[in-house]
Amino acid sequence: MGVNPNKVAKRAKGYDHILIVMRHAKAEPFGAEGDYGRELTSKGLKQAKKVAKGLAEMKLTPDAIACSAATRARQTLGKMLKTFGDKPKVDYHQSLYDGGMQAVFDELTHVKDKARVLMVLGHEPTVSIASQWLASSDSDPERLDLLNLGLQTAGVVIFGSDKPFKQWQVHSGDLLAVMSSSDFD
Repeated sequence: MGVNPNKVAKRAKGYDHILIVMRHAKAEPFGAEGDYGRELTSKGLKQAKKVAKGLAEMKLTPDAIACSAATRARQTLGKMLKTFGDKPKVDYHQSLYDGGMQAVFDELTHVKDKARVLMVLGHEPTVSIASQWLASSDSDPERLDLLNLGLQTAGVVIFGSDKPFKQWQVHSGDLLAVMSSSDFD
């Protein structure tokens, strides 16, 4: 995609609240525990580390993280927390695995107003569909089109708004970027 993280970070500074919607990193195709228990591959572990380092360099370390309870999502976040440290408040939710798009919107209602950066870590197609619904009507059409393809593993969508997360509804976020892990190289 060729997104410049420095330009995204500069745009993000202009907003009071930043939402990062992320898909888990690369997982094995089939786990012994079924879909829910699928584990990350070595490539997935590297993707998670790279994205975490990139977000930290962009000064977008989350204040709060809502993560799917599925194994691959938990492992993605576990690897990322080694970079983020103890700063983010983390909650794991089954609904981000099986609750669909509404689960993403529900997470926004539980965030404290003082949180500036929120990350929601989940699965396809939920994360890309929710991102399409969150994007404001003023969003760049080319960025929106990228969401039609779905997010790659370890892909992130970054939104900005001056409204507290509890006030976000459909089309509330300015779509700042759709990034793949390779954008953080």
